[in-house]
Amino acid sequence: MDLQPDESFEFQKGRGDVLLIACGALGREIISLIELNDWRHFDVTCLPAKWHNTPDLIPGGVREKIREAKGRYRKIYVLYADCGTGGTLDRVLEEEGVERIGGPHCYSFFSGNDAFTTITDKEFTAFYLTDYLARQFDKLIWQGLGLDRHPELRDMYFGNYTKVVYLAQQPTDALRQLAQKAADKLGLEYEYRFTGYGDLATFMREQSGVPADT
Repeated sequence: MDLQPDESFEFQKGRGDVLLIACGALGREIISLIELNDWRHFDVTCLPAKWHNTPDLIPGGVREKIREAKGRYRKIYVLYADCGTGGTLDRVLEEEGVERIGGPHCYSFFSGNDAFTTITDKEFTAFYLTDYLARQFDKLIWQGLGLDRHPELRDMYFGNYTKVVYLAQQPTDALRQLAQKAADKLGLEYEYRFTGYGDLATFMREQSGVPADT
């Protein structure tokens, strides 16, 4: 299952009584975790991944999903980090009484929020890719930012970066090649780093009610 940047998505497995409202860029990983662990009580609804280019859309979109779901689910959780909303998403969630996964962005919670905090000061010139962003780099980043039409914008967007770091969840040779190509396109150094699902798996397990050692 591969969501395109402009797609929303609904997933139901069994008769779920817990709704996960998520970014479309996390859809594949969330469904993989649900199916791997047979967490039948989770339903999932994903908003378009391309909203990361316009993060002001995220809080309102999440609020709408929450209000549509209230009364239909026992619990609702949000699988968005702050994602560039400048705290606006957290204000919406406080008003609606809904909890989200911790962290400023998915790069942090895939890495593990605690671990990412220790390296972020050293990597402030790194541009991060996940599995999804490696797959969708051309559509979401290269075309989404207009670099295919105006390559001179590269320095405006990426002039302060020195490297691309591929944070891999389920890496393949093809994904590693795509991440390398993205770095080459941007004229940046390339680094590979395996993270797995990080705090995403931990958060979902905690909300599933299943102990970590089972």
